[in-house]
Amino acid sequence: MKILVIGGTKFFGIHMVQALLANGHDVTIATRGQAKDPFGDKVSRILLDHSDPESMKVALCGKHFDVAIDKIAYCSNDIKYLMDAVSCDRLIYMSSTAVYRLDHMDVKEEEFDGNAGMLKWCNRADASYAEVKRQAEYALWQEYSDKKWLSVRYPFVVGEDDYTKRLLFYVEHVVKGIPMHIDNLDAQMSFVRSDEAGQFLAFLVDKELTGAVNGCAGGTVSIGEILDYVEKKAGKKAILSADGDTAPYNGNMDYSINTEKAQGLGYKFSNVRDWMFELVDVYIGMCWEDK
Repeated sequence: MKILVIGGTKFFGIHMVQALLANGHDVTIATRGQAKDPFGDKVSRILLDHSDPESMKVALCGKHFDVAIDKIAYCSNDIKYLMDAVSCDRLIYMSSTAVYRLDHMDVKEEEFDGNAGMLKWCNRADASYAEVKRQAEYALWQEYSDKKWLSVRYPFVVGEDDYTKRLLFYVEHVVKGIPMHIDNLDAQMSFVRSDEAGQFLAFLVDKELTGAVNGCAGGTVSIGEILDYVEKKAGKKAILSADGDTAPYNGNMDYSINTEKAQGLGYKFSNVRDWMFELVDVYIGMCWEDK
C-alpha cells in the first residue's frame, strides 16, 4: 500500500514507520524537513508546513495515497488543512485519550461523542491541549463524516526515546533530591509503550475500522508506586513539597482505558506492569550518569 505519514521522524513515529516498512508498504514521509530520520532511501520525502494550508495543497497536489497517517495534527484547522489538501482512500488521525473525561475506570470509545460538541475552527494555541484535540475530532465527525477515517486515542506514551521526559521528571527529582509538587500520588493511570504505540498504528492501515479506537497497555500504575520503586533502587527519598516543581502528570484522577475494540481487531497490548519498572531502571541509570 502507498502510505503517507505526516510526521513520523521521532518518538513512536519512528517505530510506526519501521513497522510499515517491515510490512512491505511504500512509505512517504511529509515533514518540514527540520528533523533527521533513520530511514535512508527506504522512504520518499515531501516537505510541507502543516499549519500553512497553501503549503499543504502545493506539497500534496497530484498525489494519491491508499492511507494517510497524520501524527501531528492538533486542532480543527489542522484537520481542515489536511482534508482540503490530501487525496487518500483512508485517514488515520493520531488523537488522544485527553478527549475523554478521565475520571473513572474502563473508559470506552463511545464516551466521547464527536457529534455532540460545538465545532470551532481553531489553532493550537487557542485552548488547552485537551480542548484543541476535541476540536480536531469535532471537525472529523461533523465536517468529514463522508470520508473514511479512524481516530486513534492513546494515553501517556512512554519509552526510553520519550522526548517529553515527563516520566523521567519523577525519577530525576528523586535521584537528584529536587523537590516536586504532586497532587495525584495514588491515582491509578494508563500508559502505552512507545514501540507498541507505533506498531499499533502500522497494524491499523489495512483494517476497515472507522470512527475511533483506543490504544493502551493493559493495567494501570500510580506515580506513588513508581516513586516507591525509585526510592528503594536509588536509596533516596522523594521530596514532596507544595513549593516544588509541578509534576507533569498532575491533575489526573484514577482512570483506565478500555481496549476491547483493538483486541477485537486482533491486536493485544502488553501489560504496563510487565515493563514499566524496567523502563524506570533505565531512567535511574540515566540520572546517575548525569550527576
